[in-house]
Amino acid sequence: MHQATTATGGPTLSMQSRLGRRLIQLCAGLTLYGASSALLVEAGLGLEPWGVLHQGLAELTGLSIGVVSIVVGAAVLLLWIPLRQRPGLGTVSNVFVVGLAMDATLAVVPDAHGLAVRIPLMLAGIVLNGAATGLYIAAGFGAGPRDGLMTGLHRRTGRSIRLMRTAIEVAVVVTGFVLGGTIGAGTVLYAVSIGPLAQVFLRVFAVPRASDGSTVVAVGQPQGAILRP
Repeated sequence: MHQATTATGGPTLSMQSRLGRRLIQLCAGLTLYGASSALLVEAGLGLEPWGVLHQGLAELTGLSIGVVSIVVGAAVLLLWIPLRQRPGLGTVSNVFVVGLAMDATLAVVPDAHGLAVRIPLMLAGIVLNGAATGLYIAAGFGAGPRDGLMTGLHRRTGRSIRLMRTAIEVAVVVTGFVLGGTIGAGTVLYAVSIGPLAQVFLRVFAVPRASDGSTVVAVGQPQGAILRP
């Protein structure tokens, strides 16, 4: 890897190397996000809010949960048009990569039986989901479709991001549950832990700037950047 040095002698990443690292982080983060969401499905102890909706729609339509995730992501992205949101590479990649990674993981991970297996699987899914969030956001290629919906509604309505996020996630959880999605301890634990986990991993995976050696954690307001790619 080619490195430049600052006036104080500290190393910085070249522009090309930094872009390469960001692309790797984007792909790794989205793939890990889909895989970690699949672990929560296998654990069967409760899914993240949008996962509840995806699972419920999968039960209703007979499609795989990964395919449903892709369809929902694309539909949410269409809602960006009236909100005047601009998608980035990460936004478009998110729609496809997360769903494909979910289905691929579910195809190879054996069924989990007994709480002695399911609880560690749930915990691993949540922690890895936090790591995936940090990887993906720190890459700085744009918000995911669902986060963009949240921040777009915030700008259009003037309501707080916290309120918009809560309203959206309550709506998707209730809808998903009615359709047959799984709510449980994993849903609650995910809700209270994903924010702190994402913040930790955002710092771990921050990409050094090409010019001054400092780091970039995320683009835009952090409140609107975490919790769902």
